[in-house]
Amino acid sequence: MFASLYKEAEERMQKTVSVFKEELQSIRAGRANPALLDKISVDYYGQITPLKQLGSITAPEPRLLVIQPWDPKLIPAIEKEILKSDLGLNPSNDGKVIRLVIPMLTEERRKELAKLVKKTSENAKVAVRNIRRDINDRIKKMEKDKEISEDERRLGEEEVQKITDKYIEEIDSITKKKEDELMEI
Repeated sequence: MFASLYKEAEERMQKTVSVFKEELQSIRAGRANPALLDKISVDYYGQITPLKQLGSITAPEPRLLVIQPWDPKLIPAIEKEILKSDLGLNPSNDGKVIRLVIPMLTEERRKELAKLVKKTSENAKVAVRNIRRDINDRIKKMEKDKEISEDERRLGEEEVQKITDKYIEEIDSITKKKEDELMEI
């Protein structure tokens, strides 16, 4: 009777966790990771195009990203977008490729990033709790419409709470891992 609601709750909460993981990937932890550049888009002949579609992005060393655009004429535009971003990276190029040296993070910057991770984590938890509230409201409506009894409603809400707890725990685990990654030197 509640199976479809539980399934919907699981799917929506899983999507929230996936979005949370993607958001964390763009928070730089002092290591070169091509995902850092996922949010950067460049004007390519009048079309705003994600950087990853305009060339190859590799991390040949732990503190270096190399962007090799398929069209070398794009290098100035790509550099401009990287400088405009909030990544704090200074691109350099040799006419063929753009190199981004990832600097060591200062203690202060690590703490700022850890706060950002916490805030992002809280937003993800709020989203999961909103899903729980939405599903519980639908269960209460079923009771009000006399489709289910009070006991069935209570059992349904308990199950939704278990699903919620599972995803909140997963978010906490991912958050801890990211904070540890940020704090390692």
